[in-house]
Formats: sequence, C-alpha cells, structure tokens
Amino acid sequence: MQRTALYEAHLKAGGRMVPFAGWEMPVQYAGILQEVQAVRQRWGMFDVSHMARAYFRGADARAFLSRLVPSDMGKVAPMTGQYTVLTNERGGVVDDIIFYERTPDEYLVVFNAANRQKDLDWFHRRLGAWGLHVHIDDQTEQTVMLAVQGPEATARLEPLLGAPLGETPRFGATVVEWRGVRLFAARTGYTGEDGFELIAPAEVGVALWDALLTAGATPCGLGARDVLRVEAGLHLYGHELTDDTNPIEAGLGWLVSERTDYIGAAPILQAKQQGVARKLMGVRLQERGVPREGYPVLIDGAPVATLTSGVYSPTLEQGIGMAYLPSAYAKAGTPCAVEIRGKPVPAVVSTRRFLKGG
Repeated sequence: MQRTALYEAHLKAGGRMVPFAGWEMPVQYAGILQEVQAVRQRWGMFDVSHMARAYFRGADARAFLSRLVPSDMGKVAPMTGQYTVLTNERGGVVDDIIFYERTPDEYLVVFNAANRQKDLDWFHRRLGAWGLHVHIDDQTEQTVMLAVQGPEATARLEPLLGAPLGETPRFGATVVEWRGVRLFAARTGYTGEDGFELIAPAEVGVALWDALLTAGATPCGLGARDVLRVEAGLHLYGHELTDDTNPIEAGLGWLVSERTDYIGAAPILQAKQQGVARKLMGVRLQERGVPREGYPVLIDGAPVATLTSGVYSPTLEQGIGMAYLPSAYAKAGTPCAVEIRGKPVPAVVSTRRFLKGG
C-alpha cells in the first residue's frame, strides 16, 4: 500500500485512513457532512496526490495526444487544460483525464489512480506502434497534488501564494514561485466549486499543507469528495465510465469533435449521429433514504437500471444518484423508484445538474 508525502500530516489532522486504489488515503477528518459544507460555503483542501501525473515531452507530444482522445485539439493553447477521455477501438472509455499544455512540446496529463498502470501501458503500447517521438515521464511519486476548493478558495490562495490567481480563467493554469520552488496551479477541480489544483515537489508538500491549514482551509477526505462530485453530476471511473461505456451515452458528447483520426472514432461518431439506447441521468429520491451504487431503479415497478453512484446530499437534503436509463425513460421529471433494502422508495429522474435544479 502506497502513502502520499502527506500521510503523517493526515494522521496529525485526525484523518481516518482507508485503502483506495492501492494508496492509504483519508476518508474523513471532522466528518463528511462538515467537510461538504466547508467546500460549498467556504473553502476546503484535499490531498489528491494519489492521482497519476505524467509529462508527455517531445516534438510529437501533441500529435500523440490527439490520436488518443476525441477532443478538438484546435482549442488547446499553452497553459490551458482540457477534460477528456482516452478511448478504445470499440469506442469505450479507457479512462477520463485532464491534460494541460505547458508548451506545444510538453503536456501534463492527470489520470486516475486506479488506472495508473493500465494507462501507462496503454500510452507505451501506442507509442511503440506509432513510432512517435515522445518521452513519458511519470512524476506521481515525485510530486504532491492538493485540490483547494470552495467559493472562498481563490481569494484565500492569492495572499498565501502571492499570485493574482483570480486572473486565471477556468481550466487555465499558471506557475507560481512559493518558498523557492515552482508550483503548478490549475483552476480545475472535482467538486462543482471554484478552486485550484496545486502540483508541487513532494519535499514541500507538508509545508504547503500546513500553510493552507494555518490559513483556515478545512481538510477534507475522500468521503466528502465523492458526495461533492455526485452533487455536481461528475463521473467517476469504474462507476459512470468503463471500458464499455460510449462517451455519448455518458453525456460527454460535448467533448467529442468531428475528427476521425483518434482511436474509436467510428463507433463514437456513429453514436453521436444515430443516438444511443441508454443515457446517464440523475435520480432524486422523493422520500427519506440513502441510495447506493448497485441499487435497482424501477419504472412502473420493473427494474430498468442500477445506480452507478448514490449518496445522501447534505446540500440538497435528499438522496441522489446516477444511472444509465433506457432512452425512452431518460427524461427529467419521469417518475421512478429506487429499491432500498427490498423496498421501493419514490424518486424522479433528473438531469445530472443536481445543484442547478436538475
């Protein structure tokens, strides 16, 4: 089991450690409810150093990346990031990633901890087959990554880091000098709130964590992170996305360009043009209950899907989840039920924009 450079800092802050994707990570500190509220109302911080981080460097870096993802590469510019997916020959999702262009010859790619070796193998196999000039430098162990999120996050970070972070656009990135080292700061996150993800050399990880703690950031664990991302309708690999999930049915058609030169383009573009048999939708309980992954979703008493994720939302004060529903039922407002411990609990189909009224 691996540990991030902040393991001892988590114990000191009262973190309850659990195994996650081969790492010992904090699931909570003061409590999931308090941590969710801190991020929604003020600001909180997460150690996300378990996420994989690799640099693609070389003259063919951009061309290599463009053959792996369906995104419009024409929209990529220096010091900007893009959320996208790696796709396989069947049009399924190998992983969801964010990549940042540092220069036209250097990209930082952030991918899921559980898929780290799978993705690295995927990259190297394709690189060998295509004969492109790219060096892949996995920097996961050499760096830490902290997500600082919440409506106050940017204003609190600016004096701490001594940088005008408010000028950085959403999905933009900048490099900040802090205590003699360079931090990579990207205006991205996994909570539905404003904030930054900071990547720093591992040796300053604890100092950065302590500085944030002293400035008033609430330490938050994986439990709160999951609730926040479900409230925001965001995908988690292994739940809403798998090797068999087409990005179109996952509601990710917005990131699929008209290009045909990437892996899996034909089945993905076919799905985009002809439609799909199922769609990822939100589900809101109308009565008390906590929906969980794997619980059946019923329409007219018959099971039509299972929840891919489910949580109690303290922000909305109701149970919410996501499920792939047959397209005929994938309309906001459709009455349904979620079977919880053998009992149907009334619910309604919604968009995944839970916080926007869905």
